[in-house]
Amino acid sequence: MTTLRVAIVGAGPAGIYAADLLLKADRRFEVSIDLFEQLPAPYGLVRYGVAPDHPRIKGIMNALRQVLDGGDIRLFGNVQYGRDVTLDDLKRHYHAVIFTTGAVRDAELDIPGVGLPGSFGASDFVSWYDGHPDAPRDWPLDARVAAVIGNGNVALDAARMLVKHAEDLLSTEVPANVYDQLAASPITDVHLFGRRGPMQVKFTPLELRELGELRDVDIVLADEDFGIDPAAEVAIATNKQIFVINRILTEWRSREVGAASRRIHLHFYARPFEVVGTDGAGESRVGGLRYERTAPDGAGGVVGTGEIRELAIEGLYRAIGYFGTPLPGIPFDEHRGVIPNRAGRAIDDDDQLVHGVYASGWIKRGPVGLIGATKSDAMETVQSLLNDQAEWWTPSEPSPDAVIAMLEDRGIRYTDVDGWHRLDLHERALGEADGRERIKVVPREEMVDISRDDR
Repeated sequence: MTTLRVAIVGAGPAGIYAADLLLKADRRFEVSIDLFEQLPAPYGLVRYGVAPDHPRIKGIMNALRQVLDGGDIRLFGNVQYGRDVTLDDLKRHYHAVIFTTGAVRDAELDIPGVGLPGSFGASDFVSWYDGHPDAPRDWPLDARVAAVIGNGNVALDAARMLVKHAEDLLSTEVPANVYDQLAASPITDVHLFGRRGPMQVKFTPLELRELGELRDVDIVLADEDFGIDPAAEVAIATNKQIFVINRILTEWRSREVGAASRRIHLHFYARPFEVVGTDGAGESRVGGLRYERTAPDGAGGVVGTGEIRELAIEGLYRAIGYFGTPLPGIPFDEHRGVIPNRAGRAIDDDDQLVHGVYASGWIKRGPVGLIGATKSDAMETVQSLLNDQAEWWTPSEPSPDAVIAMLEDRGIRYTDVDGWHRLDLHERALGEADGRERIKVVPREEMVDISRDDR
């Protein structure tokens, strides 16, 4: 019986779901799956892209762990595609590869002054407070007033983490260095900017509601952002999420503000167009944000009014979306930040299929959709792969042992599922000693040492 050997590059939800669906698919042959992950630990953005005060979202880890613990999938962590293994290596050992590398870079915001010191990508900030091993250990939390550009969940996370009192994070897995720096932050105000109206936001109601539950934090809304807009009225009447969001914002507008030590200001109909630098001696840095007041166009969009406003700020966070990263030897759409594909099958610049190469998750469709979309993505890609038997590669060294020999010959200190269990137990023990569920280990080498039991 033929054994189908498949490599999956990326051990986040997209990669693990693809592996699980491949194992469960109706097929006429055995399947052998290896997951390659550049980080020492699995789970991708579930571990390193979700704020530490969202434990219920991280419950997704339990489902992912069940798949990995099933014993039918091998994990090779701390292995980077393009550096430690190449496309030629994968062709030598596998019949096909599925790339599930996600989208972890910030989408670019093309406005003057965006590159000034004090301007940050939200994804970098998320990586820092989530203890990503490749993120800086220190973050310049010196701003008293900061702005966040974006009207999605990542923007809400960034704003919430900036103003939340550090002691309220002690029940979470926030790394020690992150807690210490958040506790010393002088922040008093965060301004959240969206160019469209309050009924066109991309927040989910759950994320928005949590913002209003922060201790000692006022939510400040402007009456001018709420008025009669036919398109907004239709959205409220026909979209359950928008209906709930409207209810939340209406309740917040009736609250008294002024007693809290910190504030989040929500600005709608505000299109940022320039980051203003500071004047005076020394290096110029973020000192203000200029934005244009917009107005509803009656169809769910906005038009500019020509009214220009300026807000003095000391820090800026860009949260306008994520973007994929090119992979060596693999086609890449520079405009959309994805692997161009048809039903998960990679295609080249001439619209021709790239045999043996597939994509799933955000690197396939872009950074939109939640876990449900990731599962359906994986199902489509897996079905395409299984239907393409005539297009698979013919590996010259298909033995599973040959992959281990290759990694060891190259001196790559890879981690595996058992190693993740060791790291998981170690982090839980650190947390237990401090009355917490977990404290993350941040340095990469320490993660690898614990995983490989090399301490």
